[in-house]
Amino acid sequence: MLLFRRSGPRSRLLGVLAAVVAGATVVSLTAVPTEANAAPLGCDLPVIGAICAPNTVVLDGRALLGTKIALLAGDPTLRDARSNLLAQAKPELTSGPWSVMDKTQLPPSGDKHDYMSLAPYYWPTQPQTASNPWGCPYVDRDGQLDPIAASISDKPEWTKAYNAIYQLSLAWYYTGDAAYAQRAELDLRTWFLDAATRMNPNLNYAQGIPCKVDGRGIGIIDFSYTLTEVLDAAQLLDDGAPGWSRTDNAGLTSWAGQFLTWLRTSSYGASEAAEQNNHGSFYDMLTAGLALYTGQRSLAKSIVLQSETTRIVTQIQADGEQPLELTRTRSWHYFNFNLVALTRLADIGQHVGVDPWTYTAPDGGTLFGAVNYLIPAATQGQSVWPFTEIDFHQYAALDVLHAAADAGDAQARAALPRVPVEPGGDLFALRPAAEQLDDIETS
Repeated sequence: MLLFRRSGPRSRLLGVLAAVVAGATVVSLTAVPTEANAAPLGCDLPVIGAICAPNTVVLDGRALLGTKIALLAGDPTLRDARSNLLAQAKPELTSGPWSVMDKTQLPPSGDKHDYMSLAPYYWPTQPQTASNPWGCPYVDRDGQLDPIAASISDKPEWTKAYNAIYQLSLAWYYTGDAAYAQRAELDLRTWFLDAATRMNPNLNYAQGIPCKVDGRGIGIIDFSYTLTEVLDAAQLLDDGAPGWSRTDNAGLTSWAGQFLTWLRTSSYGASEAAEQNNHGSFYDMLTAGLALYTGQRSLAKSIVLQSETTRIVTQIQADGEQPLELTRTRSWHYFNFNLVALTRLADIGQHVGVDPWTYTAPDGGTLFGAVNYLIPAATQGQSVWPFTEIDFHQYAALDVLHAAADAGDAQARAALPRVPVEPGGDLFALRPAAEQLDDIETS
């Protein structure tokens, strides 16, 4: 895509900025010629804001900066994407804030600051009565959401909170409108920082099964990739947002460090790390992201490196099939879902000098192969998907195809124009990392 077509002093400046974005994270432009009588340029410009690329965790800060510059240059495709982003972010200016303290139930610890959720696919088998308020015992109905699980507000509220924080922070970054930043900051402080409302940094009571277990290691996937979006949002705000202070940054870094410690030392964390399917992939992605955010680059690098042999080798066959996701009633969803984790893990790897896209397992499995396996159904629909899927959404593959195309996959790039766009528009250009586009909680 040709980003700069106009001529004149500003276009020459934008051309220099685009070239700089490709090769440096933080730049000084004081030696760049400017328009007549203009002040020398530093790290901040009065029109487009910060010239330093944000120090993001999953997202590529240099790519974000390049997009910001291209928007200033008037790129029409990016302007359409920004309009779609703002259409989603504006309602968040008056939504929330949300807190774990909003739930009416008390976790087994007796502390409402502890996050609590129920296993989404487990259903009661008996009527709910005073003596059996949950309707125990519970049975598994894979892929079918138990509405009782939604009665505990922590999970639906963190979903709203994390999504709002991410969208608002992106909206601030691309517009400079302080209102977006200030609302994102309120949501962040409410969920993570303020003593009266903050969540304790553990998931001891995630995806419990009434009358059986208070929590489970696989409940860690409740936070899947969305917590790493919060980390990227915080890094965007730390790139000059009004109101986001060093104290805020230090507080969130401390919370993230404590949560990472819990993930790596608790029995639940150990059990999730041992999972071989998408649960293990998301555990690696989450811990690597937290390690990078908290300044533990060597740990992040080791997690990404290890994932090549513990995830790609065990999960992806030579033809790209993911057999560990085949037993599910939502196989299309989970094929894509696992690739959300693995492609985001590859994004983290780019920050620490590891590229899982180039890794080939001994039997021939690769990330590119797994993404390309999705192309027929992504471009033609469920009729060519050979496995069980009770709620097929063709656009679920769009982001992982984008990720593969960005990594150099010609087949994925050629397929993209034939894949339906998710509701709300394709936002990948503004936040170039895969998301779970078919929200299993609502689809």
